[in-house]
Amino acid sequence: MKEPVMELTETDIRYEFPVLRSYPDMVYLDSGATTQKPESVLRRIDRYYRLENANVHRGIHALGEAATEAYEGSRDRVFKFINASRREEIVFTGGTTDAINLVASGFRESLLKPGKKILLSGMEHHANLVPWQLAAQRSGAELDFIPVSDDGSLELEDLEARLNNKVAIVALTQVSNVLGTVNPIDRIIDTAHSMGIPVLIDAAQSISRIPVDVQQLKADFLVFSGHKVYGPTGTGVLYGREEWLDRLPPYRGGGDMIDTVDLHTSTWNTLPYKFEAGTPNISGAAGLGAALEWLDRRDVRRVGEHEELLTEILRSRLEELSWIKMLPAPEGARTGLVSFTIDGIHHYDAAQVLDKKGFALRSGHHCAQPLHRRFGLEGSLRASFGAYNRESEIDRLLDALHDTRRFLS
Repeated sequence: MKEPVMELTETDIRYEFPVLRSYPDMVYLDSGATTQKPESVLRRIDRYYRLENANVHRGIHALGEAATEAYEGSRDRVFKFINASRREEIVFTGGTTDAINLVASGFRESLLKPGKKILLSGMEHHANLVPWQLAAQRSGAELDFIPVSDDGSLELEDLEARLNNKVAIVALTQVSNVLGTVNPIDRIIDTAHSMGIPVLIDAAQSISRIPVDVQQLKADFLVFSGHKVYGPTGTGVLYGREEWLDRLPPYRGGGDMIDTVDLHTSTWNTLPYKFEAGTPNISGAAGLGAALEWLDRRDVRRVGEHEELLTEILRSRLEELSWIKMLPAPEGARTGLVSFTIDGIHHYDAAQVLDKKGFALRSGHHCAQPLHRRFGLEGSLRASFGAYNRESEIDRLLDALHDTRRFLS
């Protein structure tokens, strides 16, 4: 039986999202893949193309100055949002994957060689695994991994033994996109820094729900995507401590990243422009700034607490069903999502039936094949929350799961 259409009012946070207004009976549970976009973000992107369309940094005319202000104003917004020490430490990228590739490429060219190691974990998204595989293959360095325990946490007992003068960099996710595990990043950074080892943090899943202060964390690099923080696709951020960004070579060549050019040699622009070759995604950067402004108004901490509550409610409800198997995540250190399987039913089949019932869930390996194999799986269903989800949607999901099992059994 089809669910009744829910009336949305202007006091409902869902009202701020055009997609959710257009499909008011849809339950969107795929924010771990991409968040929906509030009206204010869409308006900001539209405003750029309608009223400010020009290239940045190159024109002294009014439109050029407006475009530059939109672009650099968003850099200022990111700088304040993560509490960087300098705005020059904020590099705009095409997303988390692009940002990690930038750092991996820089390390490959200047700091990796045979005998060196890259320390990752067994729960990394492919975006924080494959670039390092390529860097290792091309430099002769080796990969090492912090294992994942049976409860979904990282096995850190031998962390100090793994960290030695052979390790060139540690690169870890702050929140697992499959388990929802919140890793003790501060402890890992402190241990690595005590041995002079830099750390890159993948904050793609954490930036929208956990307040991030890069100075407090003492992170050397931190990356995230705009589309997972209520902003547009094709945008992202690399935060890098100034001394590290100065050490890395340029990632791409072209306009805006140069200081001087002759036919055989060039010199590079200052930070952050050394890493921003060509015409950037100006409208995307403006939209990202608007998204962070929207999230600031909502308060990241409150959003995170809301999603953590929904996570615990869903886990407690699924625990009552013997035919549901949840992937583990340590109690007290998990947030934002729940991954699970249904006995005897393929996750793709379940997702298709749920879609017909108005539920948007992710199915598959979620770009984390090694982590699924760690638990003897090729894939799972994933329900991931956003600021717009409500407890009543969990009740509806449980009913739909019962119906799906009956239909597919």
